[in-house]
Amino acid sequence: MKLSEYVAFDAVGLAELVSRGEISPGELASTALRAVEAVNPAINATVETWEPERDVPPGEPLPGTPSLGGVPFLIKDIGVAMAGKGMELGSRLTQGLVSPADSFLMRRFKQAGLVTLGRTTTPEMAASVTTESVQYGATRNPWRLDRSAGGSSGGSAAAVAAGIVPLAHATDAAGSIRLPASYNGLFGLKPSRGRMSLGPDFDEVFNGLAVQGGLSRSVRDSAALLDCISGAEPGDPYRIAAPERPYSTEVTRAPGTLRIGVLTHAWGGRRTVSTVNDALARTVQLCDELGHQTEEVTFDLGVSWEEFVLANACIWNANLAAQIDALAALLGRPIDSTTLEPWMLACYAYGRRVSGVDLVGALAVRNRVARSLGAFFRSHDLLLTPTVPEPPVPLGTYDEDVEELDGLGWLERLLGRSPFTAPFNVAGTPAMSVPLETDAATGLPLGMQFAAEYGREDTLFRLAGQLEQARPWAGRTPAIWAGDFEG
Repeated sequence: MKLSEYVAFDAVGLAELVSRGEISPGELASTALRAVEAVNPAINATVETWEPERDVPPGEPLPGTPSLGGVPFLIKDIGVAMAGKGMELGSRLTQGLVSPADSFLMRRFKQAGLVTLGRTTTPEMAASVTTESVQYGATRNPWRLDRSAGGSSGGSAAAVAAGIVPLAHATDAAGSIRLPASYNGLFGLKPSRGRMSLGPDFDEVFNGLAVQGGLSRSVRDSAALLDCISGAEPGDPYRIAAPERPYSTEVTRAPGTLRIGVLTHAWGGRRTVSTVNDALARTVQLCDELGHQTEEVTFDLGVSWEEFVLANACIWNANLAAQIDALAALLGRPIDSTTLEPWMLACYAYGRRVSGVDLVGALAVRNRVARSLGAFFRSHDLLLTPTVPEPPVPLGTYDEDVEELDGLGWLERLLGRSPFTAPFNVAGTPAMSVPLETDAATGLPLGMQFAAEYGREDTLFRLAGQLEQARPWAGRTPAIWAGDFEG
């Protein structure tokens, strides 16, 4: 298969070729690895790749869901353990760490028939919104190489956007699926808290702020993936109600008339720049044309922005400090500038000072935010915002004077520049970034975020399918695109 042919299919389309016997999983894997060779030197999206295991089972799709059997796949270098493969968390502290067994999520990827070929880059401990690390270097945006690919799932996003794979694993604790989706012109949905298992090593990550999922070039691919990985495992702390129907069937269902609140400027006072504001206005017009009811809204989060950031800093940094202590003890390595980056050392020091009382107070903030958003969704089906209030930023933007920041200052910087996404992690509600717009001046993608009440991924997928039909994005490709290479 030529690369130009390979990139013409999404994951579901490739799986259909496999099921009809038109191509084998091995041939697809070889094509994906050629795509890595073609584009990864420019974008630095993968940590490593490997030849697929022999005799990978084709996967058994759930009733009413399409197969993903034989589809090339990449996992982010954090959050999912694959037996015998590295998981280094983007850090020198954990260089060479190998997973002894599959996590529950990895087991489900394999059961779906996905063929995992490698790991994608992440910032250190996935604690940034740009994928730049001492361990891996900078991951570049395939649309424009001087721009960030976003984070913390920037490697997965850049790999999918550039055509290496149609679908890749991602995680999201403050926007790490949605922000890279916006930066790279992809579809990315953050599921509800508890939608899939984080076990067996974790019950919650970051006290429930983090979830896992994927990034894709089509809505149906993300729906099929969520169908494959949804559901609790023994010992999980949450058992969220299962959807009435597979998400794959929701993509083609009419969403009906939705009540959509529109928030132009984010909590915390950061103003949305004019080019993004114009893109939001066009999205509102599209929703109106599709028969939905939109209205401008303003509402608070139940806490001040300062309280919100402080609570995130307590939760993030306390969890990071505990994780770093455990990893350093396991590997016998020091916790200093030889193993951690300056901002991570600052987060570690801050986290060591967080008391139990501080953490309980942060969880009380989590509750108030969840209650405030829950009240909003009693009168609205969805909330529409820009995913990010500005276009993709230049590489190095987050490095400025980083040595002067403490752990609170680092979170203020991250959340200050990406304020629209984190509230839905705190509340545990689903949200998606849809690649509807571009910046006319630069051609860079601009994602629009839609958020729903807890457990209503079905509503999001219905709208996403409708938006994809009304304003298709499949024909838009970046400057670095595997389909432009022969082989």
